[in-house]
Amino acid sequence: MRKMHYCGAVLLTIAMAGTALTPFHTLAQGKAKPAAASQKVQFRDVKLKNGLRVLLVEDRSAPVISLALIYDVGSRNEKKGRTGFAHLFEHMMFQGSENIGKSEHFILIDSNGGQMNGTTNEERTLYFETLPANQLDLMLFLEADRMKSLDISKENLDNQRNAVQEERRLRVDNQPYGQMFERFGETMYDNFNYKHSVIGSMEDLNAATVDDVREFFRIYYAPNNAVLALVGDFRTDDALRKIRKAFESIPAQPRPPAVDATEPVQTAERRFTYEDPLAQLPLIQIGYKGILGNTPDAYAMQLLANILGGGQSSRLFQKLVRERQLALSAGSFANVRRGPGAFQINANLVPGKKTEEVEAVIYEEIAKLQQQPVEDWELEKARQFAKRGAINSRASSLGLAINLAEAAVAYNDPNLVNTRIDKIMAVTKEDIMRAAKEYLQPARRTVGIAMPKAAGAAGAPSSGR
Repeated sequence: MRKMHYCGAVLLTIAMAGTALTPFHTLAQGKAKPAAASQKVQFRDVKLKNGLRVLLVEDRSAPVISLALIYDVGSRNEKKGRTGFAHLFEHMMFQGSENIGKSEHFILIDSNGGQMNGTTNEERTLYFETLPANQLDLMLFLEADRMKSLDISKENLDNQRNAVQEERRLRVDNQPYGQMFERFGETMYDNFNYKHSVIGSMEDLNAATVDDVREFFRIYYAPNNAVLALVGDFRTDDALRKIRKAFESIPAQPRPPAVDATEPVQTAERRFTYEDPLAQLPLIQIGYKGILGNTPDAYAMQLLANILGGGQSSRLFQKLVRERQLALSAGSFANVRRGPGAFQINANLVPGKKTEEVEAVIYEEIAKLQQQPVEDWELEKARQFAKRGAINSRASSLGLAINLAEAAVAYNDPNLVNTRIDKIMAVTKEDIMRAAKEYLQPARRTVGIAMPKAAGAAGAPSSGR
């Protein structure tokens, strides 16, 4: 099965713009008229009798249609001893249903000129596809059939359990810094909802039974726990009639258990060192948790991330890479979520340089942000970068569908697609300085250091202050 990289791993050098996912652009996805910053997206917002929320944008500029279907389930919904279920289901949903054979979903989309995939993170599970406009019936049929009648068998479970475990080996266990990133989240968070990784543990995946998986599907893959966004070349009333026909007979389920993502206040720095046999260079990862998504502070921290570590003009790159030549790369990003997200900084060290030197420079630059307003050009650069990201993320029919569905699931506000840029542009120098003081405090800091492990060296990873 073709697989999009799951979004649970910590990425090294990303400065977040204004959206959690930037879609790829192809002709099939209908990158038509670029959305101007002031161009308002007109959408229809309907809730079916079974609770499925439907968002429709009629756009006749290209003969394509794109669908984003998001289930409000991610790793934050999992229980201890049963991690990795949301990601496992991303795979299971392609294993066939009452009228569709194993992997036939892919074949039907491909053979009709479309593209599709799925992705999971802490917050949600997303399935998406783009097809020529004359294939709306096929698109709706495929998604509705697996929502109402997924084939959950021991054979399919065993097959996909093995696939997920192999993916874990590839992306975590046998990847430089993979296990360090996983340990970083476990160290930074206290609440189990965000403490464990999206991909789950080998032990929990092995322990999963068919009954466990069926119950997880019943609770979370119900129409009243999902949002469907459709964008493209259709007539709204006709598309809504077809959506009702395909989905409205699927029964709703009791509301899933509420997620308590609150995090106790951290009062002292946390620190560990990991000896990584796969790493060739030391890596420093620093995190400050607590940012809530779609808040003024979140937008301020996103711009701060660009100023501090977004690209070659950023403060960390200039200081660590160009001037001091302590690091080969350095960056920062704001990982925003519904629950407490995190502001993260990373640097790959030049061989022979000391981690203490790099940390000292990072904290010096943070102190400057806390004590002095940023320069005019820095603020403008960060605003324009975030603005461009927000515009580009909705420039295709698929990107717009994902934007609408994610905002509806995360914040009950699909109109965020129209207001995000205003929120970005409203951030001031004072907002950035205030946010830096609020969130980037030493007591709220988690530091993880990965050191290359010498060949033949014995011993387990170490931790401590």
